[in-house]
Amino acid sequence: MERIGIIGGTGIYDPELFGEKERKEVVTPYGRASPAFIGELGGRSVVFMPRHGLRHELPPHRVNYRANIYALRQLGVSRIIATNSVGSINPRLAPGDLVVPHDFIDFTRTRRATFYDTETVHVDMTSPYCGELRRALISAGRSAGGVWDRGVYAATEGPRFETPAEIRMLSLLGCDIVGMTGIPEAVLARELEMCYASVATVTNYAAGIKQEKLTATEVVEVVRHNQEKLRRLIVEAVALIPGQRGCPCASALEEARI
Repeated sequence: MERIGIIGGTGIYDPELFGEKERKEVVTPYGRASPAFIGELGGRSVVFMPRHGLRHELPPHRVNYRANIYALRQLGVSRIIATNSVGSINPRLAPGDLVVPHDFIDFTRTRRATFYDTETVHVDMTSPYCGELRRALISAGRSAGGVWDRGVYAATEGPRFETPAEIRMLSLLGCDIVGMTGIPEAVLARELEMCYASVATVTNYAAGIKQEKLTATEVVEVVRHNQEKLRRLIVEAVALIPGQRGCPCASALEEARI
């Protein structure tokens, strides 16, 4: 079986959460990646990577997303489960809820969002997240206390929070949650024919929804409070992932080149 990658977001830095055994520092053609830790969960080989570094030294707009995804592929990862912290645009989603998004809208501006700068490659994003991984996360979430099994993720540049006017716009466009790190990860994984899905922790209501002020402190507090629930969900999801891939992610580059 190929390895499963776990990308930890805000508050999910500790490799021991996911069976750390061996640290790897990987330098890729796109630069140095965040540190990677090879371990085992339920008999499955996993690679844990804290997206922002072990001390959260990398803000969202400075993460080397290309190096991170490429490094995971170099370490034998074919499937990625990512964690994200998000604000709620949909008032039905409350702080502490977990969401497995099914679609996204990209509002980032300055990020290197593709591996293909010297040839024309158009990967299909009709189903932006891997169906097999989503099913595993949703099934695991039900036994872990429930997850929202759908949601449109709005990706913004950061590092600032969004304005109320921006959130109203995102709401009109059908977005349910907003975050700063889910893109371009999902796209880059698809370009390398890797499976990718995410589970997002709602840490606050977005600006202008139900609270007067947003703070980074509340984001970290909610993630820490949810940390064990999220860990259990991911551990169970890893066990539910089929041994062999039966999804179209592995052939994403077929008929994609011009």
